[in-house]
This record gives sequence, C-alpha cells and structure tokens, in this order.
Amino acid sequence: MEYSYVKELDDFFASQFSDYVKIAAIEGYKMPEMLIVGADGNIARKDPKFMRIIYQENRGEVLANFKAAAADTDFTFNFCFPPLSDRIKDRFRKRTFAKILPEKLKKYNETPESLGTKLDLEQKVWNGIVKGKYYPEKNTVMAIALICRMQTRDAEELFGVLGLRLKTDNVRDIVFEYLLTQKIFNEDMRDRCLAEYKIDTIPIRRGGEIPA
Repeated sequence: MEYSYVKELDDFFASQFSDYVKIAAIEGYKMPEMLIVGADGNIARKDPKFMRIIYQENRGEVLANFKAAAADTDFTFNFCFPPLSDRIKDRFRKRTFAKILPEKLKKYNETPESLGTKLDLEQKVWNGIVKGKYYPEKNTVMAIALICRMQTRDAEELFGVLGLRLKTDNVRDIVFEYLLTQKIFNEDMRDRCLAEYKIDTIPIRRGGEIPA
C-alpha cells in the first residue's frame, strides 16, 4: 500500500539529498549535462543541485534503487564526553543543553523523568545528559524532538546550543527534517517513514520495550 505521507517524503528527499557521489552511483541514474555555454560564449557550470534525484526523468526508479540499497551507516554513540574545559564554561553559560532542556520539556508536558522512559538509553546515560555531565549526540536530540512532538524552532535551539545542524547530504537528517517540519509524530507513521529509508539509529523506545 502506498501512503501519501511516504510519497511526500520521497519527493522531499529527492529534492534535498545532496551527496552527489552516492547519487551518481545509483543504478539507473543519468548524469546531467553540467556545462553550458553562456550568452557571452563562455562555458559555465550549472549549480550542482541539478544533479539531485528530483531532476531525473526516471526519478521514481532511481529513488527506488537508492532505497533498495540503502543502509543506515550513521552510527554514532548516543552521547559524548565534553572536555573538562567545556564543562567548566557551562557553569557560567546562561544557555546550555542541560539548562534549557527542562523548560523545553515542560512546554510539551514532559519531564526529564518521563522522557527518560521513552528514550532507548541507559538510565545512567540519560541522567548524565540531564545533569550536563554528557552531551547528547545528534541522534539523541532527534529522538527527543520526535517524542516531544516539538515545534521546529525548539528543536533547532536544542541543536544550536550543541553546535549541531542538519545536513542535506545525510539521509537521516533529511528524513528527520521532513518528520519535524511536516509534524509526522504519529508513531506508526513516523516509524514507517524511518523504515522506508532504513533508519534505525534514533534511540526511541518502542512499545513493549522495558527501560533498563
């Protein structure tokens, strides 16, 4: 069965994904003519965006081939250890991840304790993140945003205080951006979109799983 929100995700992904090395290697992909002759007779190069899947005549086939061969290679740990110097500086910073997290969670009727039961993290790791002992990696911030059904600006602020940003050459980032901006928070719909692109590195605890 084809779901409209998955079709919209496919269109969004095809228009945004910019890892041109991976794109050019997709079976059925046809490299577009990138050199053009300008009005002055000089040779110019087109914007690389014209290499994106959305511009392929057979984009449905190309995207299907990409997804068939896709694998989530974005392995990262769920947290990292900040240098001691950063932890000292955080004591004097007004806005750090640990300091703004409670106010963000309160806005979405969550607490650090309630959210901890919905994240696929060891309790001691989550406690360390809440206390500022650890910094969450990008995949953990994604999980927080999706579970809380955050507005885009709040998720962006959480990313921003950690120096993180979404990238158009990253499959996981694009799918997450689509879910966030289109407010696809229903668990079945969310998980179907993630599975469509074989993304399984976002630490969300699924139903029936027992917290550690």
